Amino acid sequence: MAGKRREKKATTYFDYNLLFITIFLLCFGLVMLYSSSSYTSASKYGDSAYYLKLQLRNIIIGLIPMIFLAKVDYRVWKKFGVLAYLGSFALCTLVMIPIPGLTRSSHGQSRWIQLGPISFQPSEIAKLAVIIFLAMLIEKTSKQLGKFSSLVKVIAIMIPLLGVIAYSNLSTAVIIFGIIVCMLFVASPKYMQFIGVGVAGVAFIVVFIVTASYRGGRVEAWLHPETAGDAGYQTLQGLYAIGSGGLFGKGLGESLQKMGHVPESQNDMIFTIICEELGLFGAVCVILLFLLMIWRMMVIANNAQDLFGALLVVGVMSHIAIQVILNIAVVTNTIPNTGVILPFISYGGTSLIFLMAEMGLVLSVSKGIRLERIE
Repeated sequence: MAGKRREKKATTYFDYNLLFITIFLLCFGLVMLYSSSSYTSASKYGDSAYYLKLQLRNIIIGLIPMIFLAKVDYRVWKKFGVLAYLGSFALCTLVMIPIPGLTRSSHGQSRWIQLGPISFQPSEIAKLAVIIFLAMLIEKTSKQLGKFSSLVKVIAIMIPLLGVIAYSNLSTAVIIFGIIVCMLFVASPKYMQFIGVGVAGVAFIVVFIVTASYRGGRVEAWLHPETAGDAGYQTLQGLYAIGSGGLFGKGLGESLQKMGHVPESQNDMIFTIICEELGLFGAVCVILLFLLMIWRMMVIANNAQDLFGALLVVGVMSHIAIQVILNIAVVTNTIPNTGVILPFISYGGTSLIFLMAEMGLVLSVSKGIRLERIE
């Protein structure tokens, strides 16, 4: 009836758009992983689908925490913020100690913990732990973040974990530092004070580059890859792959550079194979997909029920954005080689599982959004 009052009813929301984008990226990643790794898999393991099978296993494992975190109310994890920080700090400290049968090395640095048939990188766990802990900490101190001293205190709390991670894995420390800065930037009412934070961050990176000879070698290979010998080989071969792709590429599965020329073609350098096989058009489509994913997370963060939920989404969004930017910058030789994978597409175990867990956390926050429906 015309005279009857119309009531507003709240309906629950779930971001299926973000879910579909995530699933599409995972499926696209499987296709490109098989294409980029089939030659290496066949020559090293006698099975062209070796890496594909491992990645499929990792995705199935990753679905467990993703579905679990999507179903559980995200506010529960506020209670475990301190425990997450201390636990990740303990694991990252443990991995620094070379213990036969327990820790495993890469490039002369211990980065994996091995427990029987299971191995994982504590630094990947630390990314999720930092997002949860910092969201909790910022929510508690949000009214004081306008003071520069309060900002410094929050960063000081994070320095021990950053230092431990940077000792063995500078690229991960840079990503975590970027996550911290982005979350603080969103929560802080004053932006000029972040100039000092940026200067401190650059100084932090320079110190850790100088203290490790292999990092200095990477900078030299970045500046002069054509004269750097083996150190610049991966960069040059990646650039050849990108350049030979042209506008529309050679066609799916038609890459020549993946046949033993581009090291880690299924891992850090998979974007070069995308460029070679699908061309500039395919590369731009991949970038647009990530931009669409980030936009969906911005929508969720803006409409989150509380500051804690919004900061969780900002943390995950920052993680994915920074990692995509760093990976593409590395393969195009815009920055020195840092060994950063392309989220959801590159081959990875711990990294992929925890990225999917982070997406579950974002989907949980999206469930807290209430839409008003007039009846």
